[in-house]
Amino acid sequence: MTRKELVVSALENGTVLDHIPAENVYKALDILNLKGIDNQITIGINLRSQYFGHKGIIKIAGKFFEDAELNKLALIAPKATVNVIRDFKVVEKKKLVMPAEITGIAKCKNPKCITNHQPVKTRFTTMEKGNEISLLCHFCEKITDAKSIF
Repeated sequence: MTRKELVVSALENGTVLDHIPAENVYKALDILNLKGIDNQITIGINLRSQYFGHKGIIKIAGKFFEDAELNKLALIAPKATVNVIRDFKVVEKKKLVMPAEITGIAKCKNPKCITNHQPVKTRFTTMEKGNEISLLCHFCEKITDAKSIF
């Protein structure tokens, strides 16, 4: 007989980011600018997942996101799901969509790029080839692969 129990408590109202690769949970907090906000945040890392082995989860009470904000997560968690919670019920489930352009998140791997020497926000065009994601810098036109994004 197996016993089921909630590893993370239920959320009354807010957003649940699920199926984040465990190693990218802290990057997700950075991308969504969640560090230092007053909302209650519950973070789970290395939780068991039937489909992913181990996963991360972030629950943010009382916070709802625009799709454009959430889609930035596709860089680090393309298979993540977003659940919008109201009155303890999932009222909307969303899949992430890779944005065509990323601004101010990733770092250009070209050491000579202006974004690495001047107070200029990075700007990239996203490129997907199969399951691989890379970014084309708007300023120096160098390609940064997914492993070098952060």
